[in-house]
Order: sequence, then C-alpha cells, then structure tokens
Amino acid sequence: MPSPRQEELRGRLGELGFDEVRFARLDPPVPREGLSSWLDHGYHADMHWMERTAAKRADPRLVLEGARSIIILGIDYFLGAAGHSGGRPKWARYSLYEDYHDTVREALEKAGALLQGMFGAGPGDYRYYVDTGPVLERTWAARSGMGFVGKNAMLISKSRGNWLFLASVLTRLEFEPDPPVSARGEPGTVGQLCGKCTRCMDACPTGALPAPGVLDARRCISYQTIENKGKIPREMRPMIGDRVYGCDTCLDVCPWNRFARGGRQMILSSRSDIGLMTLREILGLTPQTFAARFKGTSVKRLKLAGLLRNACVAAGNSGDAGLVEPLLGLLGHESPLVRAHAVWAARRLGAGNRLGGPRAKETDPVVIEEYEAELPGPC
Repeated sequence: MPSPRQEELRGRLGELGFDEVRFARLDPPVPREGLSSWLDHGYHADMHWMERTAAKRADPRLVLEGARSIIILGIDYFLGAAGHSGGRPKWARYSLYEDYHDTVREALEKAGALLQGMFGAGPGDYRYYVDTGPVLERTWAARSGMGFVGKNAMLISKSRGNWLFLASVLTRLEFEPDPPVSARGEPGTVGQLCGKCTRCMDACPTGALPAPGVLDARRCISYQTIENKGKIPREMRPMIGDRVYGCDTCLDVCPWNRFARGGRQMILSSRSDIGLMTLREILGLTPQTFAARFKGTSVKRLKLAGLLRNACVAAGNSGDAGLVEPLLGLLGHESPLVRAHAVWAARRLGAGNRLGGPRAKETDPVVIEEYEAELPGPC
C-alpha cells in the first residue's frame, strides 16, 4: 500500500496539472522479445534510433543506473470532434496545441523539484522524459495501471479513452507500485480489455495494424506525414485522404472513448486556430508565414517543405479543381520534395496538360520521375 508520503506526492503532481499519476517498479524489466521482433520485421521504418536504444528501452536502469521506480504521468488532450472542421483538412488532435514537449517539460522540472524537496533526492537521482527518451512509456503505463495497450498499439485508459500524452520520471527512489488495470492476464497484455473488438484494425486506412497491438510504421499515415522526410510512396497517397499532419483514425473509432472527458488543460495551451486553415491557405504558406503561424507548435518540426508535401497530397485527393492553380504555382518551389508532390496532385486533378512548361525546365531526377510516372487513378 502506498505510504502517505507517496500519496502526498501523487496529489502534488496532480496540482502541477498532470491528470493521471501512477507508479511502477523497474524490476523486472520489460521482456525484449516483443521489441526485438518488431524491429526485426522492419516495422520501425527508418527510425533507426530505436534499434540503437533497444536495450535501454527494455531496461530503464541502463538509462539511469540504480533506478528503482518510474513515475508515469498522463495529460489528457481530448478535444471532442476537433481536428477536422467541415471541409478543411484533418490534423492529429495533439497538433492543435502548443508543442507538448515544451509545455510538459516545464511541469516535469517542477516534478523533479518535488522529489528533491519531499524525499531528499539529488539532481542525479532522477531523470525525466516527455516522449523523447529511450523509455517504453506505454508499456510502463500499462504496468502501472494507467491503462492497457490496445489492439491499436496505443495506451487506452478506462476513464479517458485514447487521449493521453505520457511523460515519465525515472528515479532511484523506491515507490510502492500501483496495480495494473485488470487482474486478468499479465500487466501490459495487448488488447486485454478489447475483447473481440477490431474496429481500429478494420478502420485503419492503410492497413498499418497487421496484428493486434502491432504497428507497421511504414504504412502508418502518422509516420508518412510526420517522421518520413522524403517522398510519400505513390501507392499510399490516395489512402491519406485529407490528412495533412498525422492520423487519429485508430484512436477515434475505439469504443473506450465513450468515457473520454477531457483534462484540466493546466499544462497544455490550445491552438485550435490551426484546425481552421483551408488547403488553399496551407498551399500558399511562405517561410515567413509558416514560421509565424506554427511558432511554438509541434508542426514546426515538420518544416514548411514537409507540410507543403502533405498538403499537395491532400489537394490531389480533394477532387477540388480550384486547387490546381496553387499547385501549379508550387511547381517552381525551391524544394524538389514539394515540386514532386505538386506534380502528382496536379495530374490527379486533371491538369496534366498544363505541366509541359514546368517539365521542360525540371532537372531534379526525383521530380522528373514524378512527371514520368504512370498517371494516377481518379480521385
């Protein structure tokens, strides 16, 4: 049973704005078989840092020597139906905030100060991360009872659904662990409370969930529109639809979201204005307007060329002939990545007969390949 001092810490962490606070022991470490198999299948695409840090991800004691416990912190970012406003492109819900890496980090600094003030921990006795370190947050969150790992490979909370940012504090202090969600099965068992439901797997536009709890990043729209810095595979572009940054489909359809309620928003700062942008506005962004519009958000990490690439794909899928002119304007963009996807989109909207001039001037092999590729099918 947690001590009164531990419960006081839980309460004070909640006062900092964390909606969920749970504890787990780091012994035993996470079995490496699942992570090794996932990496062996190449499901991590070109995110090679996951290979380099695989041992640390399985055993956080390799990250912080002598670590005994992990404090898992959850921040509810539920926004209802936000993320898609009538006729406008779709954004992953989490992108409609100031960058959570920055805002949550400030709260984590205060969490570290609590460990020092309440328990006498030194600065080297703990280490915190917000989705940036070699920590399997979802696995530890399941072990702590914050939720369970669903068939969509996401942490699902019985009280908040799919909408939790996760942060973690590794510490040499020892805390009493919280029990897992269910006594049935081992903590962290994939889909232990999903039952026979496969809505997430069935709804995934690209078939990126080949097995319960297994995500193939190579086919994931979130990976392709955010982590992938190169061309989006031509065969996948029609499946992306009107999404310009990430994808929430496997989260949206989960029945557990009927319990979603939204957090206190003490740590997060809304940027719902982003979701009101039209495709035409995005296609017309300049380096200056991009920097001003997305300052302090996670979208800035994508950079302008990446967002324009995604917007070209969404435009090509839109069936809106009114977007042909801005697409043709991008055929002279400085980035070959943007030009290549603008070619695809313009052809998909039936403007192939207007590409002769730009094609004659093109010298980049990546873009030339797009001009010479087989014509895409209808929208």
